[in-house]
Amino acid sequence: MNKPLRRIAIFCGLLVLTLLIRDNWLQYVKADSLASDDDNRRVAIARYSTPRGDIIVDGKSITGSKETSGTDLKYKRTWKDGPMWSPVTGYASQVVGATQIESIEDGILTGNDDRLFFRNTLDMITGKKKEGGNVVTTLNARAQKAAYDGLKNRGKGAVAAIEPSTGKILALASTPSYDPSSFAGNSNDDGATFSKLDKDKDKPLLNRALRETYPPGSTFKLVTAAAALESGDYDPDKKTQTPLPWTMPGTTTPLKNEGNIPCENATLRVALKVSCNTVFGKIGSDLGNEKMVDEAEKFGFNKEQFVPVRSNASNFDDDMNPSQTALSSIGQYNTAATPLQMAMVASAVANDGKLMKPYMIDELKASNLDTIEKTEPEELSQPLSEDNAQKLQSMMETVVNDPGGTGSNAKIPGAIVGGKTGTAQHGVDNSEKPYAWFVSYAKTSSGTPVAVAVVVEDSDASRQDISGGGLAAPIAKSVMEAVINSK
Repeated sequence: MNKPLRRIAIFCGLLVLTLLIRDNWLQYVKADSLASDDDNRRVAIARYSTPRGDIIVDGKSITGSKETSGTDLKYKRTWKDGPMWSPVTGYASQVVGATQIESIEDGILTGNDDRLFFRNTLDMITGKKKEGGNVVTTLNARAQKAAYDGLKNRGKGAVAAIEPSTGKILALASTPSYDPSSFAGNSNDDGATFSKLDKDKDKPLLNRALRETYPPGSTFKLVTAAAALESGDYDPDKKTQTPLPWTMPGTTTPLKNEGNIPCENATLRVALKVSCNTVFGKIGSDLGNEKMVDEAEKFGFNKEQFVPVRSNASNFDDDMNPSQTALSSIGQYNTAATPLQMAMVASAVANDGKLMKPYMIDELKASNLDTIEKTEPEELSQPLSEDNAQKLQSMMETVVNDPGGTGSNAKIPGAIVGGKTGTAQHGVDNSEKPYAWFVSYAKTSSGTPVAVAVVVEDSDASRQDISGGGLAAPIAKSVMEAVINSK
């Protein structure tokens, strides 16, 4: 072979080798990333070629699929009572993608999860069409409806309810809400609907139960009371050394109480019942920042929670002076909490001091109803001893049952209810309407079925009528009753 031909042959050989390398790179190294690339139209066509699996509550599906026309995406997602359930499910939209459970468990719902490989292989052999699996939640439909109905007439707000003994989330509501069915397709109208919701100043797409942190106000006094009891220096019915007025350390500013209430040297029980800022502010300052941080973190503060949807980390600063610690110990200054976090606080107290990890997916099932994965309850921490938890339960029950207690609107006949109200300052110099909180639990003879946190962020009520006991406690009561009556 002469020299020019040899050069051409070598060049052609290199071209073939390059093509082989490129082909193997695409088919093996890049296969997974290309298969999941959002710009790969085949991925979308395959995802929406069959009905999506369902999300299940109380044995019934709250989702479905609808056949479409005029598009190569054959099926789109539907929801029953979408605005009520969207804080739980999230959305699955052909135009903007998916969030929350619809996103996290997309593999199960579409049938593409690796754990369904053998099931899918068997279906291929038998000629059966691939089907998505189901996500079985821990939610209680009656509790969710009570939470949503209670909130939707109150403007903005959220509810989180937990089964203390297991950590199962029973309700997770947020208002204002949205209907995920309204933008589940890929038309221009779907895109416009989502854009309008996304730009809405009231943030209907925001899951306030998990993703919004609020100053918890006086509901945080439960954490401060737990720290006080755990220190061994306080007893529910012994007077504290709390002067009135009490000036915060390093300042000339007295910490004020709301109204003319009996806070001078008040016992922990009385201070919780009437919500004394001076008593709990002084306790936090006396215990010190380190001990308060330690107790708050045992309840879950300063750490994101995954249920499995991510919940924002609630905050209790670890570098504060005594006066800042005092303010933080009554739920102000930089203290901030999600409704889920405050439900966790009530849950731990109600469960004799043991905090269970919150979760809202009970099982993952294949289309033939075989269980693929089941969640087992898991202990997260022990914020307080059984003895101290029972002391704090007694104090919380005083808030609801005793004359002058701020939580009387949460009483339930035939049940033992403990609670704590909160009215948290909002805006510069408390210039905006405050947030109304109520944190509670209900016990029956069969155990402790539910712990609830409610926050009402905005209301048509006049400023002087906004209170945790007045606005939030009735919603908590209806949620607790729904759980009790469904047992």
